[in-house]
Amino acid sequence: MATDGPVVQVRGEAYREVPPELARFAVTATARDRDREATLTRLAERAAAVRVLLDGSGPTVARRETGDLRVRPETRRSGERVVAWHGSVTTTVTVTDFTALGELMLRLADQDQVEVAGPWWELRPDSPAHREARHAAIGDALLRAREYAEALGARVTALIELADAGPADRPMFARAAFAGGGAGGGAPELELDPQPQTVQAAVQARFTISAPVLD
Repeated sequence: MATDGPVVQVRGEAYREVPPELARFAVTATARDRDREATLTRLAERAAAVRVLLDGSGPTVARRETGDLRVRPETRRSGERVVAWHGSVTTTVTVTDFTALGELMLRLADQDQVEVAGPWWELRPDSPAHREARHAAIGDALLRAREYAEALGARVTALIELADAGPADRPMFARAAFAGGGAGGGAPELELDPQPQTVQAAVQARFTISAPVLD
């Protein structure tokens, strides 16, 4: 694109740390038995117990997704003779109420042959924090252009080009694992500290400036 007069090119950046909006964790129910049908029956019962607890959590659970169902035979090293069957099913749970998160995770971990891992802290894909960071990056680019122009005794006159140049945001996470054993009794209290999320944005911008004063 042809332009009249001098041009300044700058990079604008913004970096923010904001509280997370979502927490995800995984609940895995397992079963093992020499008999395949017994393994499947136990696995179904334990998965159902997990569902009952999640059903009773009310609005604490915003979303849950069941996947990663595995059933596999255990064989002897020398041959294909099956000595046991292993089964597992994992449910990913999304929570927005962090005050009840620790209690819910420990209640799930207190179930027989259930493992809980997480949480992973995130922002919503449409979080206002992303928009605010992009706006701040544009403001930073304009400020830098004006500073360069001022140093030359000039002023910014027009925007020629603006392009996004920021890296993708990376969710922060903390991982903990709890293996349930059905010990009975009330689950202990667990307080979790939500990890701040890093939001970054960067732009490349080109501006025309008035004639510099170089005297």
